[in-house]
Amino acid sequence: MVAYTLSIVAAVGVVMLTALVFRLVKRTGADRDPDGPSASHAGAMLSAMFLLVFAIAIIVPWTTADAARQNTQAESQAAIDAYWAADGLPDTAPQQVRGALRDYVTFVVRDEWPLMAQGRMDPVGAARMDELRGRVIDLEVSGSDEEEAKADVLEHISAISTARAQRTADAAAAPPGGLLFLTILTGVVVIVFPFLAGARPSGPAIVPLLMMAALLGFGVHLTWDISRAFDGPLAVGPEAFQGALQEFARVGGGM
Repeated sequence: MVAYTLSIVAAVGVVMLTALVFRLVKRTGADRDPDGPSASHAGAMLSAMFLLVFAIAIIVPWTTADAARQNTQAESQAAIDAYWAADGLPDTAPQQVRGALRDYVTFVVRDEWPLMAQGRMDPVGAARMDELRGRVIDLEVSGSDEEEAKADVLEHISAISTARAQRTADAAAAPPGGLLFLTILTGVVVIVFPFLAGARPSGPAIVPLLMMAALLGFGVHLTWDISRAFDGPLAVGPEAFQGALQEFARVGGGM
């Protein structure tokens, strides 16, 4: 924060020093008009700054949400693959593994998804995956087919755990610190700049300014509303996991 403050002070100092030097070296007329060179240049640069910050504030959450959506697809598909692979395990292991997978996916949809909108995850989900992994590791198998089935199930469980870890990061992800504040600040400056420059619009001339302010307000609110991947208009839903539950029912006959 100190570095940001110092950079702002330095930039302001450069402007003041430059103005002083040019005033001493070269005598020119004062630039007091609202549409003068100084106001026009500053207005253009402030608008460009707002557009840059606003674009970053939109693109970062959009990219995060897109990656989170793909990751939920990968995790649910790994659960489906593990459900299929469990069929080659011996004795009652297929029913136990499939039951654990079904309980896990149901837990994610019903209990964990609401927490993810708040940027949190339930540690119970990770504990269930660890328990299932340990149960499969301890499973005694014989023959190459059962060995291969066990290895496949463990591989898919590992994929689920990896995707879950990424989902944890996606749930906690947020735009860079200060970006939302900077978006609000630059938006406010763009709105009030004509008045700071000396313009006093009235009558029909103020209508475009009001429209711009309304659109800027909507845009700033949008950047706040989409700041989390699992909440807001861009929220990633549990459709992939719901689809996995439907696939479980189809494969196992509702077992």
